[in-house]
Amino acid sequence: MKSLFDTVSRECSKMVTHSYSTSFSIATKLLAPSIRQDIYNIYGFVRFADEIVDTFHDYDKSILFKRFQEDMYNAVEHKISLNPILNSFQETVHKYNIDAHLYESFMDSMEKDLHKSNYLTQEEYEAYIYGSADVVGLMCLKVFVKGDLEMYENLKEDAMRLGSAFQKVNFLRDLKADCEDLERSYFPDADLNRLDETTKASIISEIDADFQAGLRGISMLPVEAKLGVYTAYIYYSKLLQKLKNTPSLEIKNRRIRVPNYQKASLLAKSYISCRFNLV
Repeated sequence: MKSLFDTVSRECSKMVTHSYSTSFSIATKLLAPSIRQDIYNIYGFVRFADEIVDTFHDYDKSILFKRFQEDMYNAVEHKISLNPILNSFQETVHKYNIDAHLYESFMDSMEKDLHKSNYLTQEEYEAYIYGSADVVGLMCLKVFVKGDLEMYENLKEDAMRLGSAFQKVNFLRDLKADCEDLERSYFPDADLNRLDETTKASIISEIDADFQAGLRGISMLPVEAKLGVYTAYIYYSKLLQKLKNTPSLEIKNRRIRVPNYQKASLLAKSYISCRFNLV
């Protein structure tokens, strides 16, 4: 029975989320059960595409990526895939009528990571972030609003800004791995091998503006989504604060983290804020 295979597929996406990201997994668990699985399904899809371009160095990543992309299109078209991650993703795509432009733009940005190392202009930088982060926020927003097109349009810009903020924090946090291991540099007009305080301050100011817009959108989310999204916001805000307080040269030399005991405190803070309508 296909229903059993669909159940197995969903469990695979859930397992991918729990295995690859403790923080995102915690935030997703705080979403209402009615939407939680669909966020797992989206995360599994974006994580697998990202893994191909970032970690499978002993294989021909171009071939793997092309095969994954073709399988994605076939999964959406035929409403089934023997790849359980893509099978669960297509289910969410059809359930919420997710625009093909969103996952196609995501794949375009991921494909750039196969051959493009530096983003020299603001236009290139913004296009990459749109595809790698903003559209992921929009796919999730489709789930959060449960098909309410008016709410989707009202929250669309803020969801994109929040996705941008998360991605830019990741760029700053992962500076060492991106520069040394993957030889990538995303921020234009910045020599990240010699990151100074002025450049760091400029990047952080940009992220702060994105976070402010994202928080405005979070305040208007349906109750089923608010706690989970706000928890992710609180976590990334704390990570950004740690990056602010870390000397620029140290950011280049080590990956900044939020300890588990602080994550527990942040979870309690976000719960109280949402429980008493402080968001």
